[in-house]
Amino acid sequence: MTDTRKAVQDEENDDAPINAAPSPANSFNPAGLRTPRVDNPLFEYVVRLGDDRLVLGHRMSEWCGHGPILEEDIAMSNIALDLIGHASALLALAGVIEGKGRNEDALAYFRDGVAFRNALMVELPNGDFGFTMMRQFLFSAYSVLQWDALAAAPDERLAALAAKSLKESKYHLRHSSEWVVRLGDGTEESHERAQRALDALWRYTGELFTPDGVDEAVAALGITVDHAALHARWTAMVSDVMQRATLTVPADGPMRRGGRSGRHTEHLGHMLSEMQIVARSHPGASW
Repeated sequence: MTDTRKAVQDEENDDAPINAAPSPANSFNPAGLRTPRVDNPLFEYVVRLGDDRLVLGHRMSEWCGHGPILEEDIAMSNIALDLIGHASALLALAGVIEGKGRNEDALAYFRDGVAFRNALMVELPNGDFGFTMMRQFLFSAYSVLQWDALAAAPDERLAALAAKSLKESKYHLRHSSEWVVRLGDGTEESHERAQRALDALWRYTGELFTPDGVDEAVAALGITVDHAALHARWTAMVSDVMQRATLTVPADGPMRRGGRSGRHTEHLGHMLSEMQIVARSHPGASW
């Protein structure tokens, strides 16, 4: 059994991800999940954007040297570089907004798992190539729509980052969607693997479109993303690709949430221990 399939099965037997971050007892949202305190909502919001890309970029980088063909090995490495580049710019901006002297490296390498705000979907182990491409497609479709909305943000710094990232995210979307169609409408085995990946990942997609106190707080600053409208557009985009891939979109059911408030799976901790070991072993070193 692959790590990804085991992770999904383990979580089906658990009510919430482990490594839950403590928070006030009165800060529950309607879904029963704790939401972080909104002392600096813009910082919190930008960190979420950065953490999604940092964690997914690291997962994609794990494919370097292991791609199914040389061209795809290079393509996945390029996507990983793009995502980590987006994360670097976003976390640098978050550090400026926070005003406590932390730069992008400090935020990437010197926070524990409970301080990360990425969605659960991006931290899952890569599994097979079909799982990786399906996750990349689902996230890229979301990312393109999110950047498109944020390009009109009143914060000029965030709007500029969104406009730049949108161009590269469109390439990620095109590349991953072509692979989803190729795998879904390919051999019997590739179709089965693609469908299995879609079924496993679907329960994590709801977290991307669930607004909370942070979203409400930044909306008061003029940074508004209509989650319902974005979800409708995303669903139409995904449904079109799945139809071409001869794959069946799963029925909506209970959704896995918690990453936005620091409630992660065990897999994030394992990933961070590898990602952060050099920086933490030699704090303050210059290279």
